[in-house]
Amino acid sequence: MENEGIEQKAKEKENPLGSEPVGSLMVRFAVPSIIAMLVSALYNIVDQLFIGQAVGTLGNAATNVAFPLTTSCIALALMFGIGGASCFNLNMGRGEREKAVYYIGNALVCLVGSGLLLCVISQLFLTPLLKGFGAPDNVLPYAQTYVRITSLGFPFLILTTGGCHLIRADGSPRMAMTCNLVGAVINTVLDALFVMVFHWGMAGAATATVTGQVISALIVIRYMKGFRTEPLLARHFKLRWSFVKTTAQIGMASFFNQIAMMVVQVIMNNSLTHYGAMSSYGEAIPLACVGIVIKVNQVFFSIVIGLAQGSQPVESFNYGARRYKRVRKAYSLAATAGIVISVVAFLLFQLFPGQILGLFGTGEPEYFEFGIRCFRIFLFFIWLDALQPITSTFFTSIGKPAKGIFLSLTRQIIFFVPLLLILPRFMGIDGCIYTAPIADFLAAVVTIITAVIEFRKMPREDEA
Repeated sequence: MENEGIEQKAKEKENPLGSEPVGSLMVRFAVPSIIAMLVSALYNIVDQLFIGQAVGTLGNAATNVAFPLTTSCIALALMFGIGGASCFNLNMGRGEREKAVYYIGNALVCLVGSGLLLCVISQLFLTPLLKGFGAPDNVLPYAQTYVRITSLGFPFLILTTGGCHLIRADGSPRMAMTCNLVGAVINTVLDALFVMVFHWGMAGAATATVTGQVISALIVIRYMKGFRTEPLLARHFKLRWSFVKTTAQIGMASFFNQIAMMVVQVIMNNSLTHYGAMSSYGEAIPLACVGIVIKVNQVFFSIVIGLAQGSQPVESFNYGARRYKRVRKAYSLAATAGIVISVVAFLLFQLFPGQILGLFGTGEPEYFEFGIRCFRIFLFFIWLDALQPITSTFFTSIGKPAKGIFLSLTRQIIFFVPLLLILPRFMGIDGCIYTAPIADFLAAVVTIITAVIEFRKMPREDEA
């Protein structure tokens, strides 16, 4: 027993996740993760900025209609990326080094395979999908042009997004950031060239996006050839049901969180189109404005999710090593930073909604009237929103996916969808935007209660 204890301590010294101060580890992992997530969010924001200036309201509405497919890509990427990374770090914390590497290889195969499958489905059922996502007749042609090209990049987008989690789990957060940063810079430069100079419109924005995704994916592939912890060999890429199943289970919370967002987007788009047609705003204005609000909000969420992802390796390794004080501290630091960032975002969206909306092009007075109200009402409880993704990722990190899945569904499915189906019947188009703050508040309450219960059950003393 003494020898096992000495061996365990020696392994922990070899891995900084078990020995370095938690605060410095959080900075080391979270900052590059935040930058990487911000850059990832820029893919859609940059497209919408240029499309808004060059195409206008119909183009902005088209990117909103297409957004559920991008969300599907992120869902698959997070399921196998976060799932594989968490399984890898948990097994490393337990000292099962050789087994841990199989999760990386299997996750990579699943990332590429799921991307190819989604690409084929999108190409074969493009028009039915877009109509199902709420595209009005005047928006549909713009959305078809955009998605027909961007769907070709789905395998690269999924590999990059998921692969960056695996790179981060290998102790290379800066490389994960670089993968996203290079793609985003290429996307931005080509957007300006293709949309504003060549005047290719929706096709230009889509081509720029795919080009950036391909370059980022190539960087991920190159890194994987020199994986630091253990060399990735051919046998690690042979799919094994036990590894795939565990990876998917651990990553299911993040997957469901994104799928829930997609379901909400689809229902929201259809509701905005239906009730917008019954209002003075028409179909396109609410669809475009809410799309802008959601994507701007995604910038805030990318920071929060970056915090959550940055805490994941620290939480996973130390929970596997039974160092519970370090687990508590990592969660506490992530939650505190998330709340501070949330308050700053709340102030920005309440004080400067018109200026933010103006970045995405001009429009009639009704466009700005609805957009400003939407920013202030839709995002009113944003200062509480950080708790849900950070806590959901925490449960995933410690190998309790069921609780993570439950929390990931609270806001979107359990609260948002029923409210979205009920409130507009009584409040019209206003009901669509009042749904969000109510769902945010209720989800925050459930998250706080669930986290408190879990930490009370967790041993206060380390067992390592």
